[in-house]
Amino acid sequence: MRKCIISLSLGLICIICKAQVPETPEKPVAQPNSNVEQQLENITENNADTETEDDSYQQEMLQYQKNPININTASASQLSVLRILSPIQVQNIINYRNLLGNFVNVYELQAVPGLDVATLQRLRPNITASENTDIFNSLMSRLVGGDNTILFRVSQILEQAKGYAVDPNSGKNFYPGSPQRLLLRYRYNYKNNLQYGIVGEKDGGEQFFKGAQKRGFDFYSFHFFAKNIGIIKSLAIGDYTVNMGQGLTQWMSLAFKKSPDITSVKREADVLRPYNSSGEINFHRGIGITLAKKNWEGTLFASYRNVDANFAAGDSAQTQDDVITSLQISGFHRTKSEVADKGVQRQLAFGGNIACQFKSLHVGLNAIQYSLKYPLQKQSDPYNLYALSGKHFGNYSTAYSYTYKNLHFFGEAAITDKKYSGFINGLLLSAATDVDLSFVYRNISKGYQSLYTNAFTENTYPTNEKGFFSGITIRPTDSWRVEAYADMYEFPWLRYRVNAPTTGSDYVAQLTYKPNKSLEIYTRFKSEKKSINYNPDDLTLSPVIPQPRQTWRTQFSYKLTTSVTFRSRMETVCFDKKGKAAEKGFLIFTDLLFTPPLKPLSGNIRLQYFETDGYNSRLYAYENDVLYGFSIPVFYGKGYRYYVNVNYDLTRKISLWARIAQYIYPDKQTTGTGLDEIKSNHKTEVKFQALIKF
Repeated sequence: MRKCIISLSLGLICIICKAQVPETPEKPVAQPNSNVEQQLENITENNADTETEDDSYQQEMLQYQKNPININTASASQLSVLRILSPIQVQNIINYRNLLGNFVNVYELQAVPGLDVATLQRLRPNITASENTDIFNSLMSRLVGGDNTILFRVSQILEQAKGYAVDPNSGKNFYPGSPQRLLLRYRYNYKNNLQYGIVGEKDGGEQFFKGAQKRGFDFYSFHFFAKNIGIIKSLAIGDYTVNMGQGLTQWMSLAFKKSPDITSVKREADVLRPYNSSGEINFHRGIGITLAKKNWEGTLFASYRNVDANFAAGDSAQTQDDVITSLQISGFHRTKSEVADKGVQRQLAFGGNIACQFKSLHVGLNAIQYSLKYPLQKQSDPYNLYALSGKHFGNYSTAYSYTYKNLHFFGEAAITDKKYSGFINGLLLSAATDVDLSFVYRNISKGYQSLYTNAFTENTYPTNEKGFFSGITIRPTDSWRVEAYADMYEFPWLRYRVNAPTTGSDYVAQLTYKPNKSLEIYTRFKSEKKSINYNPDDLTLSPVIPQPRQTWRTQFSYKLTTSVTFRSRMETVCFDKKGKAAEKGFLIFTDLLFTPPLKPLSGNIRLQYFETDGYNSRLYAYENDVLYGFSIPVFYGKGYRYYVNVNYDLTRKISLWARIAQYIYPDKQTTGTGLDEIKSNHKTEVKFQALIKF
């Protein structure tokens, strides 16, 4: 009976949906939407202007466009990895499928409670509805039936920096290598069920096949990753990432924090994931395996690798024993001091996870233990009193989630081997068909410390923080969306550049208007208040004062034709408006994007002007880049910026990209600082990339 009803109504559903939900594009592009762009901008700002080198998200999105997820067989974790659906929407899809059987067509998703047209538009290119539920493939077909790709990328700053101009015979610190940055990546992938590959990367200033890097690239990475082999859900050999709970114990993959997309507050990913990015920090090297049987799942992993660190020899002024004063996360090995830090520390890590799914209840136990060659001993500043120390430490937690109708509860309770605790609990609520709410409470003690974590916190790492986040999304019509959140937090102990316990707040309201597929306008107001040391008069004790910051952004995007899109943004910032350190800033840019679906040539261009009173009034803007790449520069001072990207598909198997981007500072004689200083008022970067498929 159900099939008859769907057969009669499917025609009408398809007519409605096809008018609103686009088909899979002929030329897939791994470009994020505006919400994801804002998330990536927030990550860069939160990480002290350090851009992530993890491009796994872009790789995954392109793979899912080529090998869409079958919604008739997909598990909750497979649907969640798209970062499009909320946990409630995922559960609604599974409940609908369990109740009524397989989906006849992807457009039937519009009958699932809680799925609106905007969500389906984002979801459609990544999913399919197939009656073929047999996911087993022979080993031979997996080994020979996949896609082979080779990616080569080279980029360079054209102007000569100070580090390259210093005489090696007289200068103590300089860049002995060439200014080119190189990336070479080979990857094999069979329908996301088997992949392996190797990555080689060299940063600008690092040597290549000589000096400190006689083996060629400064960084090499290898991975082998297989899925769905009987009871083996995942098998990882080489480099991989581990993601557990809500990021208190371990989270190495890309994870989002606060943004107008209030349903993205929950961490969701498979425990083991392959790693083939060029970042040199957030991964394990060894072996891991996940076994799954019915409702049970268990993971074990072990890793041994050398990591960069500042080494202090014994009998020095600071210590009598050999110790590590800090772990290095830049990944640069250019100068003598950077090369000396390379791979100094030996790190052994092992751990696991066991989880069970009881209908809508999910419970898991997580553990990880570290053993180091040299003990960690940070400098004796007051804010380091509770810092990670010693040669052995571990983290243990229980993670849980429960869905009941339109309510989803989740959380993680963690503890260290020194008995310091941390808690994160969240609630997602679909209050009505057009109203969603989210709440997150975290309470992480000042002594809780962990490595390679990324939880939903104001701090970069989960420690020394209490806070409560609440957000709301209202969709009064299909064209309008109102999103807002408030986050209030406190830091019970001292922090870097903050010599007292402090409190802070963060408020955002965003209004989006999208009447059709061609036009989108959003305007966003953000107000935040943080405290920091402020001592212009050189007092004995540095005062800690709150410094408010408000930004107002409006972005407009309009699709002029099927191939041409016009986009523009204007943003203003006020920092400490009524205080002694008051600053203002302004940014405006205009984009033109040319993306014909069936032609080999595409590209985009941006023209931008920015003017701020200083670094505190800095602004950020996501930039389109070559495939799998993105840039989020920081803008302060007064200047112009432009970039041009061009993509040309030479054949069906060879694609080329070229990019040029330039800063121009009319009022400056130099740009950059330290060894990166350039004696010019402009800074130009060129980039070339080739992708070969076979």
